Amino acid sequence: MYATVVIDIPDLKHQGFDYQIPEPYRSTIQVGSRVLVPLTNRLVQGYVVDIHETTEVGKIRPIHEVLDIIPSLSQEMIQLGKWMSEYYVSQLFRTYQILLPAALKTKMEEYIIIGNKELSDLTLIEIEIMDWIRPRQPVSIKKLLGSFPGNEKIIKELIQSGVLELQREFKDKTAKKKIPYLKSRLTLEQLLLEIAALPKQAIKQKMVLEYFISREIDEVSLSQLLSELKITRSTIQLLVKKGNFTIIEKEEYRDPYKDRVFQDKKITLTPMQDQVLRKIIDSMENQRTVPFLLHGITGSGKTEIYLSAIQHALEQGKDSILLVPEISLTPQMVERFKGRFGELVAVMHSRMSQGERYDEWRRIQKGNAKIVVGARSAIFAPFRNLGLIIIDEEHESSYKQEEHPKYHARDIAIWRAKYHHATLVLGSATPSMESYYQASKQNYQLLELPERVFGSQLPTVHIVDMREQLRMGNRSMFSQMLQEKIEEKLEKKEQIVLFLNRRGYSTFVMCRSCGYVMKCPHCDISLTYHHSDRSLRCHYCGYTEHQPKLCPECHSPYIRYFGTGTQKVEEELTKRFPGVRVIRMDVDTTSKKGAHERLLNVFKNEQADILLGTQMIAKGLDFPKVTLVGVISADSLLRLPDFRSAERTFQLLTQVSGRAGRHQLPGDVIIQTYDPEHYSIEHASHHDYNSFFRKELEQRNLLHYPPFTRMILIQFSHENLMLAMKAIERFARELKGMLKISAEVLGPVAAPIPKIKDRYRFQCVVKYNDEYFIVNKAIHRAIQVVNESIKDRKILIQVDVDPYMLL
Repeated sequence: MYATVVIDIPDLKHQGFDYQIPEPYRSTIQVGSRVLVPLTNRLVQGYVVDIHETTEVGKIRPIHEVLDIIPSLSQEMIQLGKWMSEYYVSQLFRTYQILLPAALKTKMEEYIIIGNKELSDLTLIEIEIMDWIRPRQPVSIKKLLGSFPGNEKIIKELIQSGVLELQREFKDKTAKKKIPYLKSRLTLEQLLLEIAALPKQAIKQKMVLEYFISREIDEVSLSQLLSELKITRSTIQLLVKKGNFTIIEKEEYRDPYKDRVFQDKKITLTPMQDQVLRKIIDSMENQRTVPFLLHGITGSGKTEIYLSAIQHALEQGKDSILLVPEISLTPQMVERFKGRFGELVAVMHSRMSQGERYDEWRRIQKGNAKIVVGARSAIFAPFRNLGLIIIDEEHESSYKQEEHPKYHARDIAIWRAKYHHATLVLGSATPSMESYYQASKQNYQLLELPERVFGSQLPTVHIVDMREQLRMGNRSMFSQMLQEKIEEKLEKKEQIVLFLNRRGYSTFVMCRSCGYVMKCPHCDISLTYHHSDRSLRCHYCGYTEHQPKLCPECHSPYIRYFGTGTQKVEEELTKRFPGVRVIRMDVDTTSKKGAHERLLNVFKNEQADILLGTQMIAKGLDFPKVTLVGVISADSLLRLPDFRSAERTFQLLTQVSGRAGRHQLPGDVIIQTYDPEHYSIEHASHHDYNSFFRKELEQRNLLHYPPFTRMILIQFSHENLMLAMKAIERFARELKGMLKISAEVLGPVAAPIPKIKDRYRFQCVVKYNDEYFIVNKAIHRAIQVVNESIKDRKILIQVDVDPYMLL
């Protein structure tokens, strides 16, 4: 027998090498198993994607080792990985890697213990295997297979039925949490005899024996025993030394929400919500795969519809995935979902530890969790019976992966929904242009919630022209109206959200004498000043240097700090409003684990007056006392060289405005801008998505941009400027020759940020209509030509299908 194994080699065409399956592995190895295979003079990890009886390969080498007896990748994930590799022009090995938690990317040992499930009709060989394991557990899978040769299939069936349990131990110690347990080797009668034989002074040993007898247990965690009996480890060591007890290690699932109490706030649906829910349920029952686009204004009760739809999926015996775009949304979403569904909910996002994510992944794989709430990568949750996928705030750019493979979670959701005949719901108050266009063409089914629940009204929005403020002599970052409104809300003990999409203190630092701007030596970008530690930082590569006292160019002391960041706004707030309690949320203040939830809980408990932050506070948050939202600078995104800048501006302004007046108290929004006439700002101030959509659609059609066309961004980078230019020029020449009239190739040009991390960057853009497979094939071929002609492995080629960022 032979297996096709995909390994890590830099070749887009690589679909696997054939290896011989050694006799001991023939009954256990499956498609989806991870294996170690020889490659030249080393061993590498790979994934089995096919098993067959014959091979055309002449000289073939055997598989060295099988890394998991139960495949880590299901048949679905194998197919999904192949589709992603082809569609996103990425190495197949890389796509398989991202489908699994990081802990499974390291080498591991597998152990067997007796499971929780008991079967009465075991065969003689099964009883023999169980009796052999019991005194030795945990036992290495290699040792077990070696002791019972030829019985691999039986052992596998015992694992799958739950009679035996498979445990994995990784070389990376963070992958598994072990708890020491004290285990008795004596029966109840023997324990009683042992107490009688103890000398009178052995009081603490007697306490331990009585503890086991009174609770009728044969093991207990060491920490619990020491804590309850107030004894020391020396007592335990004496009992172990006698041979009556042994210390074993048991795996404990890491739960970041352990000992937390969640409350369910079930709300009666409005007639409009109920109508939307009925359509979703009907689709689930009839297994229709046409996606829904749920367009509901901020505060319209989309989350309650999600909860009710998931409840129905559970009643059908189906699993559900809910994606949220920001880590800051996760605490509030987790609270709602854990309150409703308890332990059935698994949570997955990047701020959890590697071990926590792995444990949640295993809970899903074992069927102990039926719902996953998480960020982008949670779309790969290993459910085998999906009934419902929900993507909340579907317009968010965070659903697009910016590292290889550059997938979009929405594409993966569509693929998985079709595979499982599941229902897909895309929800947003400001849908992406592409999604709303698909709905207008009836490729998606549009559902609308045009009114807020609780009877609350959308906030009143005021646009402030900052040019007028300058003419009036107001040079501060706060307009007169915003200052007055902040004072008014503080007096009423109401809460305020201030939004500025720029962290740090000043956006760039310049010498007033010679005009020199402090730049990152590794990236072609200015350094941002951070006042808290008096440093200049690059937000692309992390380079840091101390605050300069003299200009590095002319040695002048006249250093000026330009622009406004969240740190500067925080400082100005404390000066203008003495005693005000400000919480700042940006990348700098939320880098530590749990920081998001801690800061949001402080604000929720009204221990702060103002929540100041970047776009992580712009969506999903729901606080009853927030009655004022201030946007410090609405123009920052409008100035970016990106055709989506107007769309992003409208979405951000609408979303952040929706944080105000969500309950009984009326809300106000103040948008400060130097371009009040821009249509994205005007329509956002009126909460008018449809008018914005029509205007933006005109602009996109005029310039031949999505959704009227599709795009692929190809970027080359190298430490050598001339080599990078030579490579992309060769690529563009080949691509244009192959495509001719099938697509338009723009470039090559230098990237908007020409250098990042000491690598020079050039790019091409391909615009096309429906000829994806022709374009995709041409890109593959052009990359192959470049790799064959310029044999330099340091050339980094990145292909971004349907790019969200052109920078």
